[in-house]
Amino acid sequence: MRKIYFALLAITFAACAELSTIMETYDIDVPLTEYEVSGGLKEALRVGTDSAATRLGALNGYYGDELVKIMLPEEASIIVDNISKIPGGNKLVEDVVIRINRAAEDAAKEAGPVFWRAIKNMTITDAFNILNGGEKAATDYLHKHTYNELFKLYNPKIQTSLDKEIVAGISTNESWESLTGRWNTIAESPIGQFADLKAVKTDLNAYLTEKALDGLFVKIAQQEKLIREDPVARVNDILKRVFGS
Repeated sequence: MRKIYFALLAITFAACAELSTIMETYDIDVPLTEYEVSGGLKEALRVGTDSAATRLGALNGYYGDELVKIMLPEEASIIVDNISKIPGGNKLVEDVVIRINRAAEDAAKEAGPVFWRAIKNMTITDAFNILNGGEKAATDYLHKHTYNELFKLYNPKIQTSLDKEIVAGISTNESWESLTGRWNTIAESPIGQFADLKAVKTDLNAYLTEKALDGLFVKIAQQEKLIREDPVARVNDILKRVFGS
């Protein structure tokens, strides 16, 4: 009987020791190491950017989401209004909008490696600044370190969509240039200057590319907010350890 008692006692002490070790390992009161902060933040950025790019890269990722759907600039309203007056005109305009959004969706599929390069280059100091920063600190870091490269990725795809003809051999770009050219001639004339008319200098391709990237970073910011605030969004132990501390 005594042997059984001592055996049970030994097992109990062993179990308690193991539990204590586990508790110490995951105790949120234990200060985070530089490795944990750096690894956790890089993982958070990887998860957030992958999720955002995957969502936007899917069919209707841009076009089906009113928050990020890309529309023609306000200056294009006269083009839209005139084309809409002809039979099937509304469909032609919508086809242009669809093509632009499809181009952005295609570009989003290729955004992952751009983000990952910036994530891998993140320093320990960057990691702590992000961890202790505001709710968009990680998004702002990515915006600073990836925007130019992402612009070069998106821009040619948007350009291709704008160069496709919409009606009678005329493309969106050609219609835009024709419209703004005529308007600017008037606006820059003595009469136009007297009337304080403003020339339209919008680069349509650049404008639409910027709108596409705005949508991408909106989605990344949403993912960052989710990971910071919702424990369920912390999909692995390192994210739980860093953002639960």
